[in-house]
Amino acid sequence: MAEQRLSVAMCTYNGARFLAEQLGSIAAQTRRPDELVVCDDGSFDSTAEVIEAFKSTADFPVYWRVNQKKLGSTKNFARAIALCTGDIIALSDQDDVWRPEKLMLIEEQFRRSPGAGLVFTDAEVTDESLRPLGYRLWQYNGFGRSEQKKINRGQAARVLLKRNVVTGATMAFKAEFRPLFMPIPGNWVHDGWIALIIAACADLAVVNWPLIQYRQHFNQQIGASKIGPVKQLALARRTSSINYGNQLSQYRTARDRLRVKTGFGPDEQAMSELNLKIAHLKARCNMPEQKLARLPAVLKELITFRYHRYASGWKSAAKDLFLS
Repeated sequence: MAEQRLSVAMCTYNGARFLAEQLGSIAAQTRRPDELVVCDDGSFDSTAEVIEAFKSTADFPVYWRVNQKKLGSTKNFARAIALCTGDIIALSDQDDVWRPEKLMLIEEQFRRSPGAGLVFTDAEVTDESLRPLGYRLWQYNGFGRSEQKKINRGQAARVLLKRNVVTGATMAFKAEFRPLFMPIPGNWVHDGWIALIIAACADLAVVNWPLIQYRQHFNQQIGASKIGPVKQLALARRTSSINYGNQLSQYRTARDRLRVKTGFGPDEQAMSELNLKIAHLKARCNMPEQKLARLPAVLKELITFRYHRYASGWKSAAKDLFLS
């Protein structure tokens, strides 16, 4: 692979408390980015001052824009991604800390995997003071060796259709895929959308090493804090046909995008898997009100192994039968 320009796209919003540490870790990369693009969503703390101070000392270009109106995380990341000029774009949250070798190892993985459109890494989960919480992000996501092997065998779409295991703060992707996943639809979170859409048309590659400290704190929008079995059961009870309907809408949106963007040639197997996922969600969305009447639909999804392929197997079947 020829020498590639590498951009970092960062989004900020009232992030001054942790931002300087993250910017410092980007400046300390053994492979410096060719540019840092920061889009701020209208912060009213000292975020602007932190960015300006960093910009004055960074040994690479730093571009930052303030949104005229609040966009929210997904649209803000879409704006930052659109402004990047690199061949590879790495995403950055405002509150983590990167290992010095992060960008170097990601770039090396792209070289080793020329068919990969996206690379993602593991992360060490920490508290707000960067003390390790005793588990890694892939452990939290249940992304084990069997699923990692599927990714390595070119079956990333199948893995992601069960659940998203790609966290935005750990990902980088080739800029050539922007026309495929942009614009990012409002019913998706940016990292899950980007990963799935690219996985339908290209390989994904993993770096099996925690290359960021993934900070957990009170003001975090999406995190990886563990919850107990009582809360898990309460969340399961709240899941209803409305939730399945929302998911059904999401995956139909993905299918429509891939059908329109034919120039990228989505993989036939990936499209087949996507259609099966949609059929599974449709079945779960249309479960009868009476629990006993649900039995035929639940049995059909079990016999076809769609509960195991696209959900949590017997647990999901039992939830549909008894809890929803």
